[in-house]
Amino acid sequence: MANSGAEKKEKLKLYSYWRSSCAHRVRIALALKGLDYEYIPVNLLKGDQFDPDFKKINPMGTVPALVDGEIVISDSFAIILYLDEKYPEPPLLPRDLHKRAVNYQAASIVFSGIQPHQNLAVIRYIEEKINAEAKTAWVKDAITKGFTGVRSLLYP
Repeated sequence: MANSGAEKKEKLKLYSYWRSSCAHRVRIALALKGLDYEYIPVNLLKGDQFDPDFKKINPMGTVPALVDGEIVISDSFAIILYLDEKYPEPPLLPRDLHKRAVNYQAASIVFSGIQPHQNLAVIRYIEEKINAEAKTAWVKDAITKGFTGVRSLLYP
């Protein structure tokens, strides 16, 4: 049978966990773009991220991981930027340079000042080294500082 010139496009695959804020960001971006994808659950509480088959997808053993044909991207910010560049409409980021910079700053605060402090591995480590009560206070303080920074940035 002759090829009509149209190649069969493979569906995007998203390795994700429903409680992961990083994975949630990517699911939001996919929804805003209106992109269809296959959801592949990785249960972090059950340790699915340590499965050798998943580690072939993402050696870091974290979610999300996006597979687009032969391309594998395993960082939420990189995935979102990739999706925005590959599928430019509708845009996720403002075209205005200053507004885009504000978005990057807010994202950086979330990625470095909020999200890591509520990460399951970090929380478990702190609880093992200190105790549950101190862990909760530390996490609350770190996350509060992060959200205070984002609020100040967005509402000067």
